[in-house]
Amino acid sequence: MSMVSHEGALAGRVAVVAGATRGAGRGIAAALGEAGATVICTGRSSARAGAPTRSDYDRPETIEETAELVTSLGGKGVAIAVDHLEPLQVATLAERIRAEHGHIDVLVNDIWGAERLKGGPAEWNTPIWKLDLQKGLRILRLGIETHLVTSHYLLPLLIAKAGGLLVEVTDGTADYNAQHYRISVFYDLVKQSVNRLAFSQGHELAPHGATAVAITPGWLRSEMMLENFGVTETNWRDALVERGGGRHRAPPDFALSESPRYIGRAVATLAADPDRGRWKQRSVSSGELARHYGFTDIDGSRPDIWRYTAEVREGGKVADVSDYR
Repeated sequence: MSMVSHEGALAGRVAVVAGATRGAGRGIAAALGEAGATVICTGRSSARAGAPTRSDYDRPETIEETAELVTSLGGKGVAIAVDHLEPLQVATLAERIRAEHGHIDVLVNDIWGAERLKGGPAEWNTPIWKLDLQKGLRILRLGIETHLVTSHYLLPLLIAKAGGLLVEVTDGTADYNAQHYRISVFYDLVKQSVNRLAFSQGHELAPHGATAVAITPGWLRSEMMLENFGVTETNWRDALVERGGGRHRAPPDFALSESPRYIGRAVATLAADPDRGRWKQRSVSSGELARHYGFTDIDGSRPDIWRYTAEVREGGKVADVSDYR
């Protein structure tokens, strides 16, 4: 099936991207905008005076920037500052959406915010008894509790009209995570729990004609990742070559990295598919959906680092990374 996320495929649809400030959330909001949707972009980092709080990252990206990007790409972006750990704020969001739109067609649970709490590679594989307990428990709150609070208040709007789509964004498919330890007890638990949320909520949504799917990006070229390697989206391949100035050099697998718009196009294409129910309760990757639907990343490539990992890095197959782009 060819890529269907352009040219108004989602015109008239209302989407909420919870956690749309940066990274995958911004990419998903942007791709939904490419497809003509009205996209409500929520998060804590807002340029508006008196916004409730800021992200744990305290970075410059804002939900207003994301909403402007959505609009520039053909959709209608709406920025609403929300801390998804605060039930009252999410309840207020639901009331506003009900009053202004009456329903939601797509809900994306992309809330995370614990990238710094999980630490860098030197801190990975640290046993739970040596980890900071309070940091670990906050990882659970940011990565799981936020999704539960958001679903509690917004899913009634999703089932108000048949055909709704819930997307839970995670790291790693359920199959991959079931066989691999992921960074720490806390991180591992969060990312597999989000996969399970798509399964359990999908069970509850099915009688209402709605679909739930868990989607993982591959190696995401988020703002923080690009900054780490001292590159931008325009020249990201420079991170693969030796450089001076104390810059980190990316490993060869970075050649299979993807822009945030790639997972965004996965979500938009899925939302535009009238037969999206075939994916109900599944846990899939952006690369798998690209192979099925035929959409590409913004540079025309179709990276699939999860398949490369399974077949080459762990499966022993002899192949070049270019075979997985």
